Amino acid sequence: MKRPPLSKLIAAAAGLYLLGLAGVLLLQPRLLYFPGEAPPPPPSLTGCTCEEVRFQTEDGETLSAWFLSVADPLGAVIFSHGNAGNIAGRLGAGRALAEMGFSVLLYDYRGFGASSGSPDEEGTYLDAEAAHRWLVEEGGFAPSKVVAYGRSLGGGVATELALRQPVAGVFLESTFTSIPDMASEVYPWIPLRWFPCIEYDNLTKVRALEVPLAVAHSPDDQLIPLQMGEALAKAAPTTVEWIEGSGGHNSPGVLMRPGTRDRVARFLRTVVEDPAALSAPR
Repeated sequence: MKRPPLSKLIAAAAGLYLLGLAGVLLLQPRLLYFPGEAPPPPPSLTGCTCEEVRFQTEDGETLSAWFLSVADPLGAVIFSHGNAGNIAGRLGAGRALAEMGFSVLLYDYRGFGASSGSPDEEGTYLDAEAAHRWLVEEGGFAPSKVVAYGRSLGGGVATELALRQPVAGVFLESTFTSIPDMASEVYPWIPLRWFPCIEYDNLTKVRALEVPLAVAHSPDDQLIPLQMGEALAKAAPTTVEWIEGSGGHNSPGVLMRPGTRDRVARFLRTVVEDPAALSAPR
């Protein structure tokens, strides 16, 4: 049987590659967001109360959240979580922050947990704004007492929130520089940088921050390279606290380890009580 010309084989291979690329681009949200199902009822906790709250986004979605409130709080933390699961999986982080003296709002993005809608980049930003609005209007916290805390994907949400709404400071844990940068790491054979549908361009955004920033990252993070965390810290024009963690990307993190936990607590207390005590901006 006669073999097809090499040019036809190359053309067919190129066609299949382009078809696969188009499929990946169309499915990009499904490659990034992995929503968990609705969480169970909020548990009873010692030292703080945990209640389920719901609030509306600007574009009409209803978000589900757990509010951990402490007596005489130093301030409040909006916790923006990673790209999988739901708020129940972040209860440990919420309790750690509550033990530091902060009330904590753990919220699920649209499409996650019991929140309505489907996730997308702009939607997650609107979700964080809705969480901020609830803390200020319903929780009674002054913006100068609110800290935006983001882990992994949530770091991009927290950074954008700080550019849209007044906060006391930003804490980024295990956060990437941008989704195109991450795509180059994970899918080097796909030129997603040429067709960015989802960006979360944190490296550009931290350059515009006007509030203190803390960046925590582990050299053992097998998903998001340490260099990305270092790049975020170096790019920020504001006061920067660098905290080197340990363990892999899905390890308990800096909130669960005694040494780093103390540094997190010190940063949070300082930004809500005496931000001038931090080192001068670079």
